[in-house]
Amino acid sequence: MARTIAKDHDQKRLSILKAAAKTFATEGFDGASMAQLARECGISKANIYHYYGSKDAILFDVLDAYLTDLRTRICDFPLEGAPAENLRALIGEILMAYQGADYEHQVQAGGMSSLPEDQQTLLRGYQRDMVRSLNNAICAVNPAAFEGDKEKLRNMTMSVFGMLNWYYMWNSGAGSDAREAYARHVADLTLGGLEGL
Repeated sequence: MARTIAKDHDQKRLSILKAAAKTFATEGFDGASMAQLARECGISKANIYHYYGSKDAILFDVLDAYLTDLRTRICDFPLEGAPAENLRALIGEILMAYQGADYEHQVQAGGMSSLPEDQQTLLRGYQRDMVRSLNNAICAVNPAAFEGDKEKLRNMTMSVFGMLNWYYMWNSGAGSDAREAYARHVADLTLGGLEGL
């Protein structure tokens, strides 16, 4: 008879992913063991294998869950106002989406290359979708500035992500008010730059 799925299966799985993100971020993917992951989760090594067959499977699910959620927040963010206000709101949403996901963000930066190429391709597709959403919001503010110059638009988009990622790296524990203030600062810099193009 097949084993039934426990009522709290999804909750335990999410708990494993959070603990794994912390372990991978602090120990490195190669340095982390299934025994360490189980200890961090507060479950037995045998129990962790009930949910995941390998460390690689856990790494993929950490990144897939994180990037899927991030992609949904960014790509489905409603842009219903004037282009400048849309960009300002989207920048704020991106920075707020990073809140509470410090370990996942670190694993994304350092662990993706440990996955098979097909999984990396899938996850990079999520990243490209997010870049495209910010790209479109930036371009909408001053479309004439980017006519025939995709590289200029890409450079500006990646510069905005760079500013947001800088904040994540150096102010990871910042609360919502501080994040909102920094998002306004980034938006002011970006919109000021767009006016000058």
